[in-house]
Amino acid sequence: MTNRAIRFIPQALLITFVTGSHAFGQALPRAQPEALGMSSSRLAHIDSVMQGLVDSSRVAGVAVLVLRDGKVVKSGVYGWSDREARRPMQPDALFRIASQTKAITSVAVMMLVEEGKLQLGDPVDRFVPSFAQMKVATDTGDVPRRRAISIGDLLTHSAGLSYGTDARVRARYEAAGLGPAAGRGWYFADKAEPICTTIDRLGTLPLVAQPGERFVYGYSTDVLGCVIERVSGIPLDVFFRERIFKKLNMEDSYFYVPMAQASRLAAVYSASATGLQRAPNNAIGQGAYVDGPRVSFAGGAGLVSSIQDYARFLQMLLNGGELNGTRLLAPHTVALMTADHLGPVYTVPGSSFGLGFEVLESPALAGQYGASGAYGWGGAYATSYWVDPAERLVALIMTQTLPSGGLDAADRFRTIVYSSILESAPLKH
Repeated sequence: MTNRAIRFIPQALLITFVTGSHAFGQALPRAQPEALGMSSSRLAHIDSVMQGLVDSSRVAGVAVLVLRDGKVVKSGVYGWSDREARRPMQPDALFRIASQTKAITSVAVMMLVEEGKLQLGDPVDRFVPSFAQMKVATDTGDVPRRRAISIGDLLTHSAGLSYGTDARVRARYEAAGLGPAAGRGWYFADKAEPICTTIDRLGTLPLVAQPGERFVYGYSTDVLGCVIERVSGIPLDVFFRERIFKKLNMEDSYFYVPMAQASRLAAVYSASATGLQRAPNNAIGQGAYVDGPRVSFAGGAGLVSSIQDYARFLQMLLNGGELNGTRLLAPHTVALMTADHLGPVYTVPGSSFGLGFEVLESPALAGQYGASGAYGWGGAYATSYWVDPAERLVALIMTQTLPSGGLDAADRFRTIVYSSILESAPLKH
């Protein structure tokens, strides 16, 4: 069977597809694109572009999903879930979503804020005592912090916490079982210890910037996962399952894939100068998301999910914190999360950063399609998403490619989605 032989699964089958006894989640409602101001013929360009990426071995397989006004206007799967096993990509495939976990952890934190159990200004060392003595690494040695790290600093990645890649701290992070030599800094699935044990040890290591001084991408959201456990009194996987996943009917989201669903986990591939290769069965390849110790629940990059599950989560945010009568957050909280919290501290042109999301401020300066106020992020395995409130739009693209070799699938997908919008009038109630 060739790549071209499988092509892509028609949209109608994406709702009814069943694998074994497992249905493709609870189906999202559908609508003809034209009924919601979009063009079917323009959206169809996604099919040729994504299949072209498969045929040219830029990706092994990919899935896309676009919603407007809460209804699916485009969906498709292309290529292979497992190329060597000749298993085509399926609508219910499971993906390692890596840093897309951060959005879910950020929502969980804000749920606790709404309940009065946390405040954005709370010092982190109130919940992780080892953080009270953290210093800041400089070229001439460690220096004291000017102030404590706050919950808000963690949500905005302005705490000064890195992934241990900075030369000033790398050796110490690696000696503590963190940092690049331990796999990739963000990877926790093979750790045989609870997340708070790891985070307690992280608190003995130095920061790479003063709190609030600059945007530093690193372990901040993993620390928040530990804070959630200590404030709520339950493990992070239980909090997610009981307070978020069940309420949103996210039936396919896990830190570790159940053995009965292991065949649905798409394989990881690596792009290199010699082409696309299957990644090895180790921490920086396939990962231990099936056969790992199942005790480390990493709020920064630990989840596996399906494209439909994550779409339900994003639609809840677009709806102002509610989905199908179930409310997780208040509209004001979602608005706060998607506002600019860093100003000039976030130096990406045309963009700002909120409480867990990058926010598009100026499409022209960013050189990016979208309306001002659109927000999103992505994951290390080349997954990506965004929510555009002005266009009432949710869009996701998922593949499993690490490293991705400069893959531009998400950018091309975004361009086609916006070029398919023909009517941008506000939704009438």
